[in-house]
Amino acid sequence: MTQTHLVVMGVAGCGKSTVGQMLQERLGWSLAEGDDFHPNSNVVKMSSGVPLTDEDRWPWLDSIVSWTAREDEAGRDTVVTCSALRRVYRDRLRAAPARTLFVHLHGAESVLAERLSARPGHFMPPSLLPSQLATLEQLDPDESGVVLDVIAPAPDLVEQAISRLCISPSNLSDKGIN
Repeated sequence: MTQTHLVVMGVAGCGKSTVGQMLQERLGWSLAEGDDFHPNSNVVKMSSGVPLTDEDRWPWLDSIVSWTAREDEAGRDTVVTCSALRRVYRDRLRAAPARTLFVHLHGAESVLAERLSARPGHFMPPSLLPSQLATLEQLDPDESGVVLDVIAPAPDLVEQAISRLCISPSNLSDKGIN
C-alpha cells in the first residue's frame, strides 16, 4: 500500500502547527513539527531577525525528508509542518518515498502579522514575515496540493484539506482509520 505524506505549508503565522495537529488527530497519522528539525544555527539566525538562505535550509529539509522516509518505511502516513516556501524546497520534500501532497495555508499579510504578534516566545519574529512573503512561490499547477484561505476556522481547513485532496473515508478505512 502506498503511503501518503501531507506537508502543511505556508509562511509564519498561517497556522501550520494548529492545522497539522488537527490533521494528525483526525487521520491518526504520524506528525512532525518542521521547526523541530532546524539546527540551532538556523534558530539563532531567525531569532535575530536574519532570514535563512537556501544553504541554511537544505540540511533542514533533508532532515525532514529522512524522517518522512523512515516513517514511510515503517508503513506510516505522515503529516509534517514546513514552510516549503519555494518550489525547489517542495521538490526536495517530494524526494521522500510515496505520495507527497501539500496543504498551502495562505492569508492576507495583515492577518498573518496580527497572528505573529499574538504568539509570544516563538523564535520567528514578526519582522521576518515580509521576507517570507517575498520568498513564497505559490503551488504550480503540476504540484499536488490545495491552497486554503486561513480566514476559515482551523477545523474547516482540516475538512477542506481532507475533502479536496481526496483523502476519503474509504482511504482512511483501508489504512485502519475510522
